[in-house]
Amino acid sequence: MTNYRIVAAVLLLVLSWGCAKKTALFEGNQVMESFTPSATQFGYLQAKAKLVLEEHSGKITRGTLQLRTKKDSLIWFSLSPGLGVEAIRGLLSQEKIQIQDRLGKGDVNMTYPEFEKRFGVKLSLGLFQNLLWADIPYPAGFEDRLVRVGKKFELTQIRDKVRYFSKIDTRHGKVTELSSSSIAGQGSILASFPKFQNIQSQVFPTETLVKVALEDPLGPQNFRIYLNWTTLDPQASPLTFPFRF
Repeated sequence: MTNYRIVAAVLLLVLSWGCAKKTALFEGNQVMESFTPSATQFGYLQAKAKLVLEEHSGKITRGTLQLRTKKDSLIWFSLSPGLGVEAIRGLLSQEKIQIQDRLGKGDVNMTYPEFEKRFGVKLSLGLFQNLLWADIPYPAGFEDRLVRVGKKFELTQIRDKVRYFSKIDTRHGKVTELSSSSIAGQGSILASFPKFQNIQSQVFPTETLVKVALEDPLGPQNFRIYLNWTTLDPQASPLTFPFRF
């Protein structure tokens, strides 16, 4: 299994842009007071999803993704493309991306700055959580651009030379579209969340679609990832995170 497939598997998740609507502009405290995004709350969470991965070459892989996470601390995942055989196991922490290719020799063991230098995409544990649970990248501040367009807010944020653009549904406060791109014009991530579900009085995405563009030294690489969440189980009790190189 190639490094590209491993990277695509961990990035998880094709942007579906809506038609333009009349924009309502707000000023000062008016927009901030009316903007109430929903942030996913849990201690630990187990989840399972059906995954479809379309590679740059056009090859399509279908499989099952199993996930365990401790909020703001760890994300563990396992990918099985079929017949119950685990192909990839990974652990994401605040500091590193660690991935085992259990069928080949394409292991990844990088800090986030090392990953950005290699592939041109700035990642973090927080961004992975945003992509999984459809939360805004950062709390909105007065340095950000926030406008209301129909039944959605549009939020533009710039942090650490990365531009984040989010569309947030006014009905439930969740992100329906999210893009992350380097101001230097390198790699990018585009995600959309077309459907949502209620789990333990919280709103979670039912489906997630992601397009990833990597600037590899060998040339640009693009991936599309589709996730259909079949199980979402927030928990208060600690979970184990089995991982070892």
